[in-house]
Amino acid sequence: MTAAPRPLRVAVIGGGPGGLYSAALLKRLDPAREVTVWERNAPDDTFGFGVVLSDETLGGIEHADPVVHAAMKDEFVRWDDIDIVHRGVCQTSGGHGFAALGRRRLLQILHERCRSLGIELRFSTEAPHPARLMKAYDLVIAADGVRSTAREAYAQVFRPTVEEHRCRYIWLAADFAFDAFRFEIAETEHGVMQLHGYPYAADASTVIVEMREEVWRAAGFDESETAETIERCAKIFTDALGGRPLRSNNSTWTTFRTVVNARWSHDNLVLLGDAAHTAHFSIGSGTKLAVEDALALAACLEEHASLRDALVAYEEERRPVVASTQRAARASLEWFEDLRLHLDQPARQFAFNLLTRSRRVTHDNLRLRDARFTEAVEEEFGCPPGTPPMFTPFRLRGLTLRNRVVVSPMDMYSAVDGVPGDFHLVHLGARALGGAGLVMTEMVCVSAEGRITPGCAGLYTGRQAEAWRRITDFVHAQAPGTAIGVQLGHSGRKGSTKLMWEGMDEPLEEGNWPLVAASPLPYKPGSQTPRELTRAQLTDIREQFASAACRAARSGFDLLELHCAHGYLLSGFLSPLTNRRTDAYGGSLAGRLRFPLEVLDAVRAVWPEERPMTVRISATDWAEGGTTAEEAVEIARAFAAHGADAIDVSTGQVVAEEQPQFGRSYQTPYADRIRQETGIPVIAVGAISSWDDVNSLILAGCTDLCALARPHLYDPHWTLHAAAEQGYSGPGAVWPAPYRAGSRRPQTGRTDAPKPRLALGG
Repeated sequence: MTAAPRPLRVAVIGGGPGGLYSAALLKRLDPAREVTVWERNAPDDTFGFGVVLSDETLGGIEHADPVVHAAMKDEFVRWDDIDIVHRGVCQTSGGHGFAALGRRRLLQILHERCRSLGIELRFSTEAPHPARLMKAYDLVIAADGVRSTAREAYAQVFRPTVEEHRCRYIWLAADFAFDAFRFEIAETEHGVMQLHGYPYAADASTVIVEMREEVWRAAGFDESETAETIERCAKIFTDALGGRPLRSNNSTWTTFRTVVNARWSHDNLVLLGDAAHTAHFSIGSGTKLAVEDALALAACLEEHASLRDALVAYEEERRPVVASTQRAARASLEWFEDLRLHLDQPARQFAFNLLTRSRRVTHDNLRLRDARFTEAVEEEFGCPPGTPPMFTPFRLRGLTLRNRVVVSPMDMYSAVDGVPGDFHLVHLGARALGGAGLVMTEMVCVSAEGRITPGCAGLYTGRQAEAWRRITDFVHAQAPGTAIGVQLGHSGRKGSTKLMWEGMDEPLEEGNWPLVAASPLPYKPGSQTPRELTRAQLTDIREQFASAACRAARSGFDLLELHCAHGYLLSGFLSPLTNRRTDAYGGSLAGRLRFPLEVLDAVRAVWPEERPMTVRISATDWAEGGTTAEEAVEIARAFAAHGADAIDVSTGQVVAEEQPQFGRSYQTPYADRIRQETGIPVIAVGAISSWDDVNSLILAGCTDLCALARPHLYDPHWTLHAAAEQGYSGPGAVWPAPYRAGSRRPQTGRTDAPKPRLALGG
């Protein structure tokens, strides 16, 4: 790279808040810099109306440029409340702390600051091609928005992914100030519509109207002129607006586009703000992210001797923050896309669900903000006073669980000839003593050929059943009130592999056994190709499941789960990616369901009537052409119709080429959808790592139970510790008598908070 270590000539493409603020910061930090901003629009042209910023972002601005902060502070409208209006009832939650100002006024403040610093602002002027700027300037900042021409000029380097979503929305304004951030739901003859409104001046509010694409078309908005659109929106939300009109500012209906880039810089060109990433407006982070990008970029340029190192550091610092924000934004936008699923919830629970939709506001966080509202939601849910939602009981058939925590099935690969030993006794016994309402075994295989690895446990011999009885007896005697469940499964095409720590999903080097599956498809290149099951073999395997269920009942298990997920045998029948059969057990969803339902029927017939059964499914394969969310709902309905008492909703691990969208609680929306559309109890899994997450999901009505795996590997007493940390003692979390002395959280040493990261001088 030939650019100067500390760039002296800086070109900024785009005169939005991010571009202008980065220009001002760089010029302020080095007055000798020559900084030029190109903006294709005129100074007073802007789109949208109000901008919302957090206190955290404002703190960064104050440290970096007190002049800009002071000017903004004088203009801010502040409020604490969120109003959620649904079916004529308004629920109000306080303590949220918003600050907003008009976008036009924000730009004016930044224009004035840039001019005072000597920055050249070129309005109504298209920037030269990035290649020309990169030759003429030391640093080129592309802050030219979601449709960035600079990004597209080097698309082969930045490798952008742009995803359009399912809702249409329009930015409008009203000439009065809402007294809270307002969400209002309208159930029209065409479908559900929603209003997002907030004040940005003493006499003005932003109003965003949003709805699904199909609702937008059914309502005829696709053929409406702007004036008609504005009038109709005002009429639909006349109660929210108090009968007042709406106005536009170059407003048009659009769909939100999520932008992700593989890289953010190329030579001396760097992306900033919406050019680099976008986050849905429902969490109010667009301008916030752009301003924070500018702060980080300026800091990194100060801290690193070379431009290359500075741009690498900028991306390394910002990418994790942006990724977290985008995950929250995706959760929020998808919640609004599927708003119809939650309309029948009780009023307060609906409001709580909306407030916690992005998973950034949680039960504990909301309690700090507004204890009265949170307690009202808990009371409506049925929590006894002082009882967190996770410690309320839940009943499945004849089994009452004392709390909502499940130790998720985790393969231990530590059995010998399928027999669980001392390790399993200690492993499962410790977690039962740890307070969970239900402790699940690993997948217990129904035959030797149905094992995943040589270390997998089974229930296909009497010796194995006796060993399991030893474990269930311990749990029932030493951890009374804790239930223990068994998960039955068959590996299918994912069997005959090494122990996880020796090479997960890698074929055994010796001692292999033949595999069977719905279709003769290897799991991945190099894997063994299974034989397609014949009708006679299907009957044999069905009987193996039934025999294992009989042994499980005699072994004293309280609950049985049928494993129809993660690409194992029964899952392989359900997914169109792994079931290519042309007989009655393939093709349509009904055909693909046929064998798993036959197995469920056989197991239910021999499993004691009073004991519950659950079924674990993969609700999506995370791969094109795989199981859809709509099919997952129908699969759940079918299993429930055949006797399943709850659906354990996992995802993926069906095909090796999957592309999961990992993140905190990333699988829970699939459980939520099944629960809302079918009314069937569900168990949510997938990166649920804190008791706050469990409380939030339970209280929002997204799930009935939460299954956690890795947290219980880290801490066998996770549930009891969650109770101690929340100050709860009651029937939902009973400490074993020998452990009661440890029921208080130990004292810890003092730690001092770090000073602000981005302090760029006075």
